[in-house]
Amino acid sequence: MKQTFTIKEKLTQLNIILIPILITQLAMFSMTFFDIMMTGNYSASHLAGVAIGSSIWFPVFTGLSGILLAVTPIVAQLTGANKHKDVPSAVIQGVYASLILAAVILTIGCLVLDPILNRMNLEEEVRYIAKYYIISLAFGIIPVFVYNVLRSFIDALGKTRVTMFITLASLPLNIIFNYLLIFGKMGLPKLGGIGAGIASTLTYWIITGAAAWIIHTKKPFIDYGIFMNVQRVSFKKLKEIFTLGIPIGLSIFVETSIFAAVTLFMSEFGTVVIAAHQAALNFASLLYMVPMSISMALTILVGYEYGANRFHDARIYSFMGIIQAVIISSAAGIFLFIYRVPIAGLYSDSPEVITWAAQFLMYAVFFQLSDAVQAPIQGALRGYKDVNATFIMAVISFWIIGLPFGFILAKFTDLGPFGYWLGLIVGLGAGAVTLSLRLLHVQKIRINIKKNEQAL
Repeated sequence: MKQTFTIKEKLTQLNIILIPILITQLAMFSMTFFDIMMTGNYSASHLAGVAIGSSIWFPVFTGLSGILLAVTPIVAQLTGANKHKDVPSAVIQGVYASLILAAVILTIGCLVLDPILNRMNLEEEVRYIAKYYIISLAFGIIPVFVYNVLRSFIDALGKTRVTMFITLASLPLNIIFNYLLIFGKMGLPKLGGIGAGIASTLTYWIITGAAAWIIHTKKPFIDYGIFMNVQRVSFKKLKEIFTLGIPIGLSIFVETSIFAAVTLFMSEFGTVVIAAHQAALNFASLLYMVPMSISMALTILVGYEYGANRFHDARIYSFMGIIQAVIISSAAGIFLFIYRVPIAGLYSDSPEVITWAAQFLMYAVFFQLSDAVQAPIQGALRGYKDVNATFIMAVISFWIIGLPFGFILAKFTDLGPFGYWLGLIVGLGAGAVTLSLRLLHVQKIRINIKKNEQAL
């Protein structure tokens, strides 16, 4: 990365960082997208099982892996301040943190998976698919957590094209694995949704190995000597990562878990509604990759500029990212409204599932604008290392406002399952408003603090 001076240069720099991140996120998401789409074409019960399994797995996985995102602003600020010698320690301690988190989640999962599934009102086949889909994914948790750290290091240096190429190269393999394992081709057994989980795990191991090899052998990464020396566990560094990362992870968990909770509540409406809900939510999540990618780009750019004491530049990047997200997400919402029925048809050939999914997609249109505001702001705040207030705001917006409101609408009005989606819309809107106010406050306060530190 380099210092920029004009709006044109900043827009160019933003897009240089952003576009590979977006392509990477779309490719990573496509693995889940193809899991669900291909499983839906296998059978509705397997789709429902994967939906339930994903709803349990995804918030836990994203929440804990979100802790590791702390490596991005740490490395970005170190490089912005020209403290390159401190980067290897931050990365290696991040790897140690990823192994600790993987051990924790595997231990807890062994204890709580069966009790959670047994408490749900599920058909026996759906419960079986959900359980073994999660178990198959669990074998990939170590590599995917380590990959998040390695990717954070690569991206924080502004080399987002590298992770883009790694992920794009692995996506065709994931699709092939899905095809072979879901449908039982080339003499392999037909595993349905369970096969989709195994395919994802195989892909996680491949991309992690590729990232480690590139960091160890290619410039500019080799200049940092990340794997050149064995480093002891540093509790001081781990404390920094967890102090910054836990609020980030909890914020992500709070947001993703509300969608998981809604899916679990949907179980009372039957297999068809679960399948349709998951299909619509999956495509809405695909569109969310745009503001999410802008969020990740802003973490890198704001962290880099803030670390270099260029406060005005950090602020410009923040607002530039929000504006760009609003424009793109508005266009995506229009597209979703027009083509909601054909999109629903991608996930199932069941007329009943398609009808329900198309109706859910109508509500998903309204997700777009709120996501376009709140996601980039979260990324900018992480660049400033301001994460605690974001977590509190997420809890209030989603769990105190959004979910209870949706529950009331679903239980006590004629909206039924659509009431939950209205609750999600309200929660996202509340988050967008509160985070906007927080960003303005942080930009003012943090700049004054940094200037006072410089004066001393």
